[in-house]
Amino acid sequence: MIDFRSDTVTQPTAAMRQAMAAAQVGDDVYGDDPTVNRLEAMAAEMFGFDSALFTSSGTQANLLALMSHCERGDEYLCGQQAHNYKFEGGGAAVLGSIQPQPLNNQADGSIALEDIRTAIKPDDFHFARTRLLSLENTIGGKVLPQEYLARAQQLAFNHGLKIHLDGARVANAAVAQGLEIADITQYFDSVSICLSKGLAAPVGSLLLGDERLIHKARRWRKMLGGGMRQAGILAAAAELALTEQVARLAEDHANAKALAEGLSQLDELALDMSQVQTNMVFATLADEVDIEALVKGLLQEGVRISGARQLRLVTHKDISAADIDKTLQAFKRVLSQV
Repeated sequence: MIDFRSDTVTQPTAAMRQAMAAAQVGDDVYGDDPTVNRLEAMAAEMFGFDSALFTSSGTQANLLALMSHCERGDEYLCGQQAHNYKFEGGGAAVLGSIQPQPLNNQADGSIALEDIRTAIKPDDFHFARTRLLSLENTIGGKVLPQEYLARAQQLAFNHGLKIHLDGARVANAAVAQGLEIADITQYFDSVSICLSKGLAAPVGSLLLGDERLIHKARRWRKMLGGGMRQAGILAAAAELALTEQVARLAEDHANAKALAEGLSQLDELALDMSQVQTNMVFATLADEVDIEALVKGLLQEGVRISGARQLRLVTHKDISAADIDKTLQAFKRVLSQV
């Protein structure tokens, strides 16, 4: 099955499976797991932070960051399309009593700096206390420019805010620009990095920050049920995600571009090639096409997609260039029938 629903469907590599089976482990809640400790130390050094924390998911890493930066009654600024606002169950508000202040995302995925500046609340007890700016890179597959990140960092500093990066796919952003991940993370006080998307680890994300933030996040992680015991079995695969899978993302980007170019030739689909910057392709389906019939027909052809008028197709390690050709042929056949 050629599965375009998300890069979360990636299977761990053979090397990851071997490393997991042979991993040295201990009780991570006690701080005794050598493989987790090695992963956290390695990640902190790689990305330019004092400390790192291995978490079970990107949702958990983002929530820990928000709850460690903010107190009850504080607010964070983010985009309307931000994952930690729109797609993470409202955890900041429900579990952290933190008010999100969503702002419009521009076409390139950024938030206008003037919109951020205007949304910062004055020191007045009528308002929640603005404490944090949260950005996402990539967002919707789009890469935020380095110059924008530098200006956002300066704005946050000038207004006494901390700045967090939801870097679930920050490795994609780095590879797309020919940069190191640390070139992007340098602009942030904290960063979450997902290891189980394009980087192909089976489980896990990292939260990076200074010692105070990570100490606080570790306490919140325990409180939220995220304290794991012999987690080195997972950390062994996570380490290989960082050391062996980052450069390979360029293949996913090339496959996404080839897919987009092929789909753009089909009358039933409309897409903007300028928006295909990493491993995501968004295409709008013509009104006359039966979405359910398209999804069912493609499934019979061995291609799995999520059904919506705007299709999101995500390339990843387990989709090859040959799979892209098969997919384009499948789209042509099915669209001719539905």
